[in-house]
Amino acid sequence: MVAIIDGASRSLCFLTALEELSRIGFDRAAIDMPIGLPDVGNRDCDLEARGLLGAHRSRVFTGARRSLLGFSSQREANAALKQRQEAGVSAQLWNLVPKIREADDFIARHPHIDLREAHPELVFRRLNGNAPLPSKKEPKGLDLRCAILRRTGFDQLDVWMTQTRRGTGAKADDVLDACAAAIAARDFDLGHVVPRGDPMRDAKSLPMQIWY
Repeated sequence: MVAIIDGASRSLCFLTALEELSRIGFDRAAIDMPIGLPDVGNRDCDLEARGLLGAHRSRVFTGARRSLLGFSSQREANAALKQRQEAGVSAQLWNLVPKIREADDFIARHPHIDLREAHPELVFRRLNGNAPLPSKKEPKGLDLRCAILRRTGFDQLDVWMTQTRRGTGAKADDVLDACAAAIAARDFDLGHVVPRGDPMRDAKSLPMQIWY
């Protein structure tokens, strides 16, 4: 799912694979998926993002590593990581591995596309005056995120979250997260990023930064 901001226009489209993104005309894009993977250990950007979210730090996963992309199962990964005396991989993170691999491969094939990592919860926090938000799984949290997005020009949310997403497998909060990622991309020039300055880079020279 991709939300698109084009001046005052807002639109939503559904993709079956990230590769289809290369056929959409755009200047820059943000994705809620780790970009820049260390060989071992945690990423500084994840730790800093968790610090910003405070009591809601669990909304940012840690432990994304390049070695995970080479395993075929969580069990295999954890067995190998235990042998190396590294932290294991949670079920939540392991379920993201196919998408992380897809994003990593996409960037390798399209090095000139400006695609950066974003985190919706950091975007919503910024647009909420840096105040924490209730969980998006709760009605209050969902309503607050909708109100924030409407203030930024997303006036079709009610339709997108009901009629438009039917039959796609997308959840209502997936729509909100896609809109937040579009805002992050729109605002790259404002410098809302962790960490600031010249970030650490992985073995592929990809920066380990989260934009919001």
